[in-house]
Amino acid sequence: MDDTAIIELYLARDQQAIQATAQQYGAYCTRVARGILNDQGAAEECVNDAWLKCWQSIPPQRPRSLKHFAGRIVRNLALSALRGASAQKRGGGQVQLALDELAECVSGGETPEGALDRKAFREALDGFLAALPEAQRSLFLRRYWYLDSVEQLAKRYGMSKTQVTTTLYRLRGKLRTHLEQEGFEL
Repeated sequence: MDDTAIIELYLARDQQAIQATAQQYGAYCTRVARGILNDQGAAEECVNDAWLKCWQSIPPQRPRSLKHFAGRIVRNLALSALRGASAQKRGGGQVQLALDELAECVSGGETPEGALDRKAFREALDGFLAALPEAQRSLFLRRYWYLDSVEQLAKRYGMSKTQVTTTLYRLRGKLRTHLEQEGFEL
């Protein structure tokens, strides 16, 4: 079943929508949650909570990509669960480390003015990512979306940890420059 058909089930308030979403994207969402939480049981609980959140959010929202919509919900729920527990104990500090790295070039504070700029910021970030070569974009996303550790990235891409760290450092610098050129104050 494709995204459009599943979203139509949500809009019709048909409970089959949850089962179809779980069947289509359950493995993907579990991988996202498990990557953040490092705990299969907590990841499954997070994914189940995400299905409820999808049910509550569609309608009024009508996502273009159900996979990314569900993935974002799972990721946010997993990060919230991780904050509730000790980040050092459950995630080995990797999640906080990755988020701290990004804090250098992306402000975390939300103001009313900032809320108005979120769409422009998202478009600027999408433009930055689209301009990157596939390998760099993949490395960036694996680190800052999926929160893979530097060790995992080195193994996955056949690089040394130093190469990964240096590449990510340079990409963050490019992101900072790109965002400043787009008019964002950092």
